[in-house]
Amino acid sequence: MIEDRVETFDAIIIGSGQAGNPLALALAKEKWKVALVEKAALGGTCVNTGCTPTKAYVASARAAWVISTADKLGIEVPKSPKINLKAIKKRKDKLVNDSRIGIRKSLNDSPQISMIRGTATFIDKTRIKVGSRTLKSYKIFLNVGARARIPEGFEDVNYLTNTSILQLDKIPDHLLIVGGSYIGLEFAQIFRRLGSKVTVLEMGKTLISKEDEHTSEAVREILENEGIKVICRAKCLKGKAKKSGKIGVAFRQDGKDKEINGSHLLIATGRLPNSDLLKPENAGLQLNDKGYFEVNERLEANIAGIYALGDCNGKGAFTHTSYNDFEIIQDQLFGAKERTLNDRITNYALYTDPPLGRAGMTLKQARETGKKLLFASMPMSKISRAKEKGETQGKMEVIVDADSEQILGAAVLGTGGDEIIGTFLTAMYGNLSYKKLMNSVQTHPTVTELIPTLLQQLKPLED
Repeated sequence: MIEDRVETFDAIIIGSGQAGNPLALALAKEKWKVALVEKAALGGTCVNTGCTPTKAYVASARAAWVISTADKLGIEVPKSPKINLKAIKKRKDKLVNDSRIGIRKSLNDSPQISMIRGTATFIDKTRIKVGSRTLKSYKIFLNVGARARIPEGFEDVNYLTNTSILQLDKIPDHLLIVGGSYIGLEFAQIFRRLGSKVTVLEMGKTLISKEDEHTSEAVREILENEGIKVICRAKCLKGKAKKSGKIGVAFRQDGKDKEINGSHLLIATGRLPNSDLLKPENAGLQLNDKGYFEVNERLEANIAGIYALGDCNGKGAFTHTSYNDFEIIQDQLFGAKERTLNDRITNYALYTDPPLGRAGMTLKQARETGKKLLFASMPMSKISRAKEKGETQGKMEVIVDADSEQILGAAVLGTGGDEIIGTFLTAMYGNLSYKKLMNSVQTHPTVTELIPTLLQQLKPLED
């Protein structure tokens, strides 16, 4: 038997997501011979099933909401908006396809990059199998992303995931969503605004359990104000296929067995890293108890020369953290070797409308540090610009280390919150005293101008 020919590269990158593509281009610029392996569409989650398509849907849903609530601003609309999901999907598909074309062109323009289609698995710590091909390198970068986690009990029903729901061309009559976190809540509001009846079932006692309870309750109030039904503390969920064609979800709440029926079911109970698909045990790679690759602050796994970037390393499940992973690797390979995971401040957004922007610690996390804390919170209803826009739901809050005067965390739940949080984040990265920001002059009329006023309200936080 003749052994497959081994193709040798300076680097193998598995996955063309938001860390893999820029890394391939950066390595090619340094004249590295690069193999970029991808089993699905170019661009990873962000381009294909995450940021780009979902935020396109958020925009369409907001347009429908603006029309339906225009009377509150003195604009009389004769009829309710007519929703054309096929047109919304077509617009989304064009945005996704344009991004793919751009990525493909960038990669094809580099003769140093070999694009290899197929599923990659480890043979050993330096060799990868892709179909009938064997690739070898002493530098292997894993950017394989994650997939929807499907809990037991839903094997016998026709469920949707964050991927398949984007392929619908008809508005669901009643969308059931199992999982009350970021993905579930964004789709809940999207389809409610597009005309669906929506019910969210969450096992925990609050939505988005990573947030402080008062923040979670504020998000819940916003969603319920739009007619979304929220059921928390729903345990032991199980899907049931109905003869009528509907889908039922059985659950237990406060000691009572209950069931709810809908036309469609979205499973949004978290993500599983795709690390297991690589057969990592063949290379001796270690995974933690949640299936993520164990990496150090330079993103290197337990095997020298193998690195994990993006969703599969458990260090941040966002496009911006994935791209920062690329920046860390680039600096470690070709730069000053100073950038590491330790530099990164947690930040993200929940893209409901209004959105929630988060930077740094939650209040619960800050309390656990044992530091002397200052805290302030103000409602959006106090902000002139929010009142003028007719969007006064939400709040803004900030946590400060009383001794160092450093901002430890901030949350902006309200109109523009996903953008405004950047002001706090900039101050945190700059190690500024909160007093610098408090004494700054911000543009009027904006929502951001509340920040100095908010900081003036700081008070010691009691235990």
